[in-house]
Amino acid sequence: MTSEVIIDVQQKDISIALLEDKQLVEYQNEPRKASFSVGNIYVAKVKKLMPGLNACFVDVGYERDAFLHYLDLGSQFNSYEKYLKQVESDRKRLMPFAKAQKLPDLDKDGSITQVLKVGQEVLVQIVKEPISTKGPRLTGELSFAGRYLVLIPFGDKVSVSSKIKSGEERARLKQLIHSIKPKNCGVIVRTAAEGKRVAELDAEMKVLTQRWSGAITKAQKTQKRPQLVYEESGRAVAMLRDLFNPTYEHIYVNDEDVMKAVKHYVSLIAPDKTDIVKLYTGKVPIFDNFNVTKQIKSSFGRTVNYKHGAYLIIEHTEALHVVDVNSGNRTREKEQEANALDVNLGAADELARQLRLRDMGGIIVVDFIDMNLAEDRQMLYERMCKNMQKDRARHNILPLSKFGLMQITRQRVRPAMDVNVEETCPTCNGTGKIKSSILFTDQLERKIDRLVNKVGIKKFYLHVHPYVAAFIDKGFISLGLKWKLKYGFGIHIVPSQKLAFLQYEFYDTKGNFLDMKEEQETKG
Repeated sequence: MTSEVIIDVQQKDISIALLEDKQLVEYQNEPRKASFSVGNIYVAKVKKLMPGLNACFVDVGYERDAFLHYLDLGSQFNSYEKYLKQVESDRKRLMPFAKAQKLPDLDKDGSITQVLKVGQEVLVQIVKEPISTKGPRLTGELSFAGRYLVLIPFGDKVSVSSKIKSGEERARLKQLIHSIKPKNCGVIVRTAAEGKRVAELDAEMKVLTQRWSGAITKAQKTQKRPQLVYEESGRAVAMLRDLFNPTYEHIYVNDEDVMKAVKHYVSLIAPDKTDIVKLYTGKVPIFDNFNVTKQIKSSFGRTVNYKHGAYLIIEHTEALHVVDVNSGNRTREKEQEANALDVNLGAADELARQLRLRDMGGIIVVDFIDMNLAEDRQMLYERMCKNMQKDRARHNILPLSKFGLMQITRQRVRPAMDVNVEETCPTCNGTGKIKSSILFTDQLERKIDRLVNKVGIKKFYLHVHPYVAAFIDKGFISLGLKWKLKYGFGIHIVPSQKLAFLQYEFYDTKGNFLDMKEEQETKG
């Protein structure tokens, strides 16, 4: 199996697609200004205590206050609290972390009112992003994750991933980490560290230690509260940190700055793989070039088709996701039981992909087609378990119930990815009435004339639907050529699959969006 990562950097957001054998299996889209990412660390203020829940609400600068339960404060909360006070007491000289005093563990049966008070400053880390009407979920036990190691300040243990089975290797890693870890820190050794040399692990340990000291330095220097003191690495790098494996053949990025950041990160964790990071410079949008746009349009939405006419219907309610499996209009050449098994096995393959693709979390209930044979139901359960082995999120799968339902729980740390694949007419804004479509190119020419002769921009890219682009470029003396002869050769027509039929977008040579909508077009 070959894997490719495609990173599309736009002015407002960044999208990342993971392809396995050219098939889209993971997709992330995030605004470039998004500030509430899992892993971010804040010096925040306690806003409200909730003794009944044994929890509190904390102001981290989000519109809704974040939630922090007493059990999430962490056993070393007292140590963090004392060290934060010592750091804030001297704004000029930073107290070395190695000299920080470790206090006794927090009482597990204690009360939130005994430990915190309103207005108190706390060091907290986001473990779950804001979802629906809920604010972020916090923890007081800080951690800094790398490719091979996780550094835990004030921790005292060295733990090795349970997926590393060899007793000899586990002992080697434990002994090695004990010899290089800084004082007052605990470490979790991740599965990827298996077989790695001391130099690689020591290099990452130093990077993680620098991140912790950088966070504390920022807390010392700034007085504004709440204050972001450590920001999780950019979305592209953060996703690569969790996903990266040696099977990657290519990582394509369409932005030079992001490409350099990704290349730098890859050089740290896999120096022999830096040449797989490439800058995409093609004129066609990067997702269109690698057939990602088409796969996004066909893979999201309420109905998802898979093999031989069968399809899934995916509904999202407040409490859970519900998936219905339908055989559709497929030809029934086989007997009913064999046909049901075939449809269900195909559904298990597609559903495992959909869970990763949409990052669906919480409870998922799947209504498979009824099967009479116990061995068929067992085969379906085993197929689903095997398909989900590639999933990085923690999950649990129950065998089919007597009603033919399969229940799945999957770790949820951010809202499920929901891409609206239905297109509202950009010309009529849903009213049902548009100008004559044959006049559309005349409208485009007016915009080009205004851009060149009034605004003074001579070089630009006009993105249109592929059908419209084909019409503009058809013929020996095409409409596009006429425009170039009349307005200059700085006009570039780009077919874009993400646009609706009569939709268009203008961009300058640096990729900045040019708003050329007229007033009557923007009225709903």
